[in-house]
Amino acid sequence: MRKIFALIALLVIFAFMILAVVEMRGEDGGFGEPVNTDMDDYFLEDSQPHNQVNNVVTAILFDYRGLDTLGEATVLFSAVSGVLTVLRKYQIKKLEVKK
Repeated sequence: MRKIFALIALLVIFAFMILAVVEMRGEDGGFGEPVNTDMDDYFLEDSQPHNQVNNVVTAILFDYRGLDTLGEATVLFSAVSGVLTVLRKYQIKKLEVKK
């Protein structure tokens, strides 16, 4: 009975995945061919003159979205610091129990 339920669940998930791929293709343009490319054109044309960077991805990450990238780095640093603090306290308690 479990195998039948698992098979049905797998088929339902597979059907939803196929439906999602069909929906992504859309009517106006195919997948990977966006209809509105104004922002893309702006970044491609103006990233080198404004930022003196040949790589558009680098220009977007460090100039246009610099504060956002700094915020993400701060969150990651805070998370790692918190985990290390918790693990350090756990390690100290573990050493005290062994003595």
